[in-house]
Amino acid sequence: MRTFADNDYPSDHKTNWRVIAGLWPYLREFRSRVFVAAACLVVAKLATVATPVALKYIVDYLDKSRGSTLVMWVPILLVVGYGVLRFSGTLFNELRDAIFARVAERAMRRVSLRVFEHLHERELAYHLDRKTGGLARDIERGTNGISFLLRFTLFNIVPTLLEITLVSGILSIAFRPGYVIAIVVAVVVYVLFSIKVTEWRTGFVREANARDNQSNARAMDSLLNYETVKYFNNEAYEAARYDEDLKVWETARLKNRLSLAALNAGQALIIGVTLIVIMSMAVSDVASGTITLGDFTMINAYLLQLFIPLNALGFVYREIRQALVNVERLFGLLGEKSAIVDAPEARDLVTQGATVTFENVSFAYQPNRPILKGVTFEVPAGHKVAVVGASGAGKSTIGRLLFRFFDVGGGRIAIDGQDIRDVTQHSLRAAIGVVPQDTVLFNDTLYQNIAYGRPDATDEEVRQAARLAHLEPFIESLPEGYGTKVGERGLKLSGGEKQRVAIARVILKNPPILLLDEATSSLDSLSEQAILAALKEVSRQRTTLVIAHRLSTIRDADTILVMADGQIAESGSHQQLLAAGGRYAELWSQQHRGDSVEVAHPDDADGTE
Repeated sequence: MRTFADNDYPSDHKTNWRVIAGLWPYLREFRSRVFVAAACLVVAKLATVATPVALKYIVDYLDKSRGSTLVMWVPILLVVGYGVLRFSGTLFNELRDAIFARVAERAMRRVSLRVFEHLHERELAYHLDRKTGGLARDIERGTNGISFLLRFTLFNIVPTLLEITLVSGILSIAFRPGYVIAIVVAVVVYVLFSIKVTEWRTGFVREANARDNQSNARAMDSLLNYETVKYFNNEAYEAARYDEDLKVWETARLKNRLSLAALNAGQALIIGVTLIVIMSMAVSDVASGTITLGDFTMINAYLLQLFIPLNALGFVYREIRQALVNVERLFGLLGEKSAIVDAPEARDLVTQGATVTFENVSFAYQPNRPILKGVTFEVPAGHKVAVVGASGAGKSTIGRLLFRFFDVGGGRIAIDGQDIRDVTQHSLRAAIGVVPQDTVLFNDTLYQNIAYGRPDATDEEVRQAARLAHLEPFIESLPEGYGTKVGERGLKLSGGEKQRVAIARVILKNPPILLLDEATSSLDSLSEQAILAALKEVSRQRTTLVIAHRLSTIRDADTILVMADGQIAESGSHQQLLAAGGRYAELWSQQHRGDSVEVAHPDDADGTE
């Protein structure tokens, strides 16, 4: 699968323009604000360009009045006008930023939400392969890049080009063409140099980002597996691996810094040479009397006024190129379609008893390794069917296919005769309650984790679910009760406590179909019997599919399916299967002799069953 840490992410000018065009919807939402902000921009630039003209008249008046009586109100008015123009340029720039701020911030909000929703729409296989740390960095840089592109493309590149045009026009009217020619040549050389060197630097930027993703993903993975690191005394090993990634990142960043220094030095050289050429021309013209001292001052002011934003334009262009890389990766993420999507005419699932049917179902995670081979069975409405078998037999895959984490390769799965591929995923999953083998909780309170089963549930309903899951005595023993924080991924709770939270969630959700994937595997015998009694009560009026390891927990199932090599080898009730003396009887005998045979664990955790 493609990862966003790849350094070969495609980028070209067409892609860049496509990225910029993709920003238009965020501007369209606030057309009036964009228009007013643009108007403020134009006013600010007009005031800025007019400022050196006012300065010229002040200097010329003072120069001509040397040795004669000054009429004080004239220079005072000119100075006031000069001050007003300077203030106006700053004021309208600030107004522009204030008016446009809502546009940029709303864009970041919109795209963050869009990415969040898109990631939740992706199939399970994507999330099994993704690198959380690198993905988080891509999202952060991409959303910030959108805000940067919106603000700086409109309010730095456009204003600078406008200012260059206005200044060139004024100089061409007021002075000889040499000044305009020198400025135009300097601007063209500056822009071409900046573009070429920045394009060269973009490879270093990409490499630095990729290495940043890699090191961050490594750190996140190690910290999420904190206990495993401790179990094997591998702190030094993890630190060494992380430092190797940081070393590569350091090298990439160094190349980025050095290339930036070369770019800055080149830009400064172009500006310096241009200043020398134009100021030499101005000094010569003042000496010959062609232009006044005020004209000289105005030219000097225009050069400073022109090259400061032009120098900033070099910085902005560099940042825009980097932002384009970041946004390009983000849009690439959004452009990847989910492998599991609703059919065009998908309708909501309608349950009338919730009979679940598997009809000749085949499936493989990888083409050369089939998992299910023509599996057919039915879970009648209100009945309990259990699936048992050796590791790798395909048990948990059945649950994943029912929940439509994956689509079947052949055959079909139906609920009350409705193919689950023809109904909306939302309505399908609303009808199924799952108690997984490995329960992962949110870093929130116990109350919120239970209420997650139905966020709009009342306080009493949440507490009743906890009671039915035999969780309330444990909660009441805690100093903070329901307000106790469970830690990241629920690490502050034991496996049994987390599993009871998962059971309470499903009780609160109250779905017509229950999928119990090793629902009591982390419980002690006493707690297991209490939970089994609660689950039996809860599942009495529901269609229940149980994936079991301990055979003693599914003796009351209406039908037990014994999986072997991706097929149903045996089926029947507990007593029927014992009497048949087949695989089930052998498994039962092994468990009761204490010959601990691990029947159903690792295959379900990595998606390779």
